[in-house]
Amino acid sequence: MTAFFVTGAGTDIGKTWVSAALLRFWRVNGLQPAALKPVASGYDPSASQDSDGAVLLAALGRPVHAAGVEAITPFRLRAPLSPDQAAAREGVRLTVADIAAVCAPLIAQARGPMLIEGAGGVMSPLNESETMLDLAVAFGAPAIFVCGSYLGAISHALTGLAALKGRGAAAPLVLVNETPGSAVDLSETVATLAAHAGTSRVLAVRRGGDSDWGQASRALGVAA
Repeated sequence: MTAFFVTGAGTDIGKTWVSAALLRFWRVNGLQPAALKPVASGYDPSASQDSDGAVLLAALGRPVHAAGVEAITPFRLRAPLSPDQAAAREGVRLTVADIAAVCAPLIAQARGPMLIEGAGGVMSPLNESETMLDLAVAFGAPAIFVCGSYLGAISHALTGLAALKGRGAAAPLVLVNETPGSAVDLSETVATLAAHAGTSRVLAVRRGGDSDWGQASRALGVAA
């Protein structure tokens, strides 16, 4: 089993969309992928079918219902805030140790490549001293880093990659998710990022167009 931690430059950057696309690609090519969204804020129990966990379940070809979403997203918070703030609203405290302890057996059960999707950006706080970066390090899984193509996205992406690499977390794949309405050229963004991203493979994800998920999979070392 090979696991990857899906993180990015910020919230609403396309982590779930990218994760779902990779999961579908792996399924179509005969693999048995798995997925987790350990922490989700802005979760509405009455609309679980609209959650990120539901999108991942559908991509896995599994029934989308509340019990399934709760299994794939063990830590669910109502307020649409950073995880630490959302948890505080409910009188709870998230810790890397608690999250990792709950997720470890689920990860161990995976029979194919697993995607572990973070919440928000790579530095989103979990509590007063831990962030999503600490969770990524605890899992020990290489990162898939998702960024946009808006003006300023290159700096945001390189800052996030520097944070990962500064903690010894590998980031073999960077996916530049085309920002709707952006006047910035996607191919130029990819080329500039690639020049500064070291050994990370940088690929484009085009909205409304074909993306080479086989190339992305190979960059992760997953044969499909």
